[in-house]
Amino acid sequence: MTTVFYKIMRCIIIAAILILYLQSVQGQQIIPQKGTDSQLAIKFYNSGNYEKAIPLLRSLYKKSSNNYYFRIYIDSYIKTGRFSEAEVEINREIKKRKNASTEMTIYLGYVLDGQGRCAEAQVKYEEAIQGIPPNKGNFLSTANTFMQLKKYGYAVQTYLKGRSEIGEQFSNELARAYMYNRDYKKMLEEYLDLLGQDEKSLAIVQSRLAAVMRVDIYKDLQEQFRGQILKRIQAEPNVTGYNRLLIWLFLQGENFSGALRQSIALDKRTGGEDLKIAQLGQMAMNSKRYGDAQKAYGYLLAKGEVGPYYKQAYAQDVHVSYLQYINSPKTNLEEGRELSVKFNGALDYLTYSPSSLNLILEYAHLLAFYLDDHGEAVKVLQKGLEIPRLDPGQTGMLKTEMADIYVYSGDLWEAMLVYSQVIDANKMNPLGDQVKLKKAKLGYYMGNFSWAKAQLDVLKASTSKLTANDAMDLSLLIGNNLNLDTTATPLEMFARADLLFFRNMDSLALATLDSIIEMFPYNPLDDDILFRKSKIEIGKQDYKMAATYLGQIIEGHSYGPMADDALFELANLYNHHLGNKEKARDLYKQMLFNYPGSIYVEESRKLYRELREAYPDDVPAQEGLFNEGGISNEFD
Repeated sequence: MTTVFYKIMRCIIIAAILILYLQSVQGQQIIPQKGTDSQLAIKFYNSGNYEKAIPLLRSLYKKSSNNYYFRIYIDSYIKTGRFSEAEVEINREIKKRKNASTEMTIYLGYVLDGQGRCAEAQVKYEEAIQGIPPNKGNFLSTANTFMQLKKYGYAVQTYLKGRSEIGEQFSNELARAYMYNRDYKKMLEEYLDLLGQDEKSLAIVQSRLAAVMRVDIYKDLQEQFRGQILKRIQAEPNVTGYNRLLIWLFLQGENFSGALRQSIALDKRTGGEDLKIAQLGQMAMNSKRYGDAQKAYGYLLAKGEVGPYYKQAYAQDVHVSYLQYINSPKTNLEEGRELSVKFNGALDYLTYSPSSLNLILEYAHLLAFYLDDHGEAVKVLQKGLEIPRLDPGQTGMLKTEMADIYVYSGDLWEAMLVYSQVIDANKMNPLGDQVKLKKAKLGYYMGNFSWAKAQLDVLKASTSKLTANDAMDLSLLIGNNLNLDTTATPLEMFARADLLFFRNMDSLALATLDSIIEMFPYNPLDDDILFRKSKIEIGKQDYKMAATYLGQIIEGHSYGPMADDALFELANLYNHHLGNKEKARDLYKQMLFNYPGSIYVEESRKLYRELREAYPDDVPAQEGLFNEGGISNEFD
């Protein structure tokens, strides 16, 4: 009996497992079909093939009761002019779904809108709003339906009615509706209300404002927003979120001075903004706003050594002073000596240590390249090399700077020896390749062109893109100009000019380049000479003269090896220094058309797209060249 019972139970269990398996298989067969129908229906709808979409959408809606399918189902009827059928479908749903009549009333209004019966549509929309049951979910659902149909004004009415009737603020939702309705003043008021209620919402507010400002071509909104936020700060000084939002707004326009003022004012109230001010100083420095960066670090230094960022501010303040000095159009010797004293004091306080390595390198560079004190510069570096437990990379950086100083001072063979030491100790890291490039350049300076080219050809395979590109450029220069004449004199003179340029002897470098043109007219080096001249003028911040030289390359040597370099450099000058964004946009676009194989194409495309968004051009962009991924003007 027991055996029979177990056999029966075993059969039942097997049958049950089999049934479950068959159901699973059937489910797996049905799901893809449903997914396929959905994808096909939406494909037809998006492509404007509404007649084919309608039966599929009707079927999908009946199976799923998904309002999205119903909305585009009704929209398909409207797009095909089948208004009466749309009305029939909606009225059928109203009778069937009595609890959902508000939503269906909106759809009915939408159908009337599609026929141009705007007054009747308005009545239906108002009827729907008046009939909303008084709870939060219903207000959200009704407003969301209006948002889906792009009836943003009625969505606003819905939220305001909810605020009045049930006391729910709906600040975030209202702000979003105002944003889509392009009512930016009221949008910001709602976001500021939200921020006043909960300062943790700052990130949400910033994200939404950033989306709006991306489509603000004329940058009018930033000023409008600034005024509104300032009023809130004055009216509610205890809400620090308003200050933080204003700081963020200033930074969107790279107004570091305004951001710093607000940060300092906030710090005086909270005492906890040191990190933010240090970060602000870093951002200003990265944007070459050295004065603003110095003010930020100066404020942290004024707090004294008890401040948590005092040492960092001390080092960064000296670093910014150095950057400001070397990037000045004309360096003043007396200012350089004052900066030297500042470096010396900083290293006395911070000590020679791995953390002060950057200051050591900059101090030595200042002494050698700007104050012509090569001996003292080498002493500073030797003192740095005595720091305990430096790794090969850190030692290599100090020795590389030392070798550069030897090149600068004219001790080329000593420089060659030190470069070799660095290469031997850094065979497995990027510094090794960087110094190999320096050593190859030194061979080029010395006129050993064949040897230099052999080294450069090896470096073309460097993992560092910058090193590989520089090696390729110099290798091409040598290869294109060596043995083209009975003498290598033009290339030797050009290499001498490059060495003078490296040694900050710009006037002598320019004179040498001019001599090549006079002595060897129509020389293949003509475009390279113009490019070198442009680099010298950029170093002197004479951007107009640099643009003139680059323009001559583009016009007279458009098929030469320097043409794409010149075009990209010229576009950057107009973009960053000459204040003509439209011209920069057109030059980046020209790069994409004229030099599609250039190494600058990827960056040019990115910059062109950014500028085209802010400064639209008249010619539609070609999809393949410019719109990879597209540029969206939508908020979401």
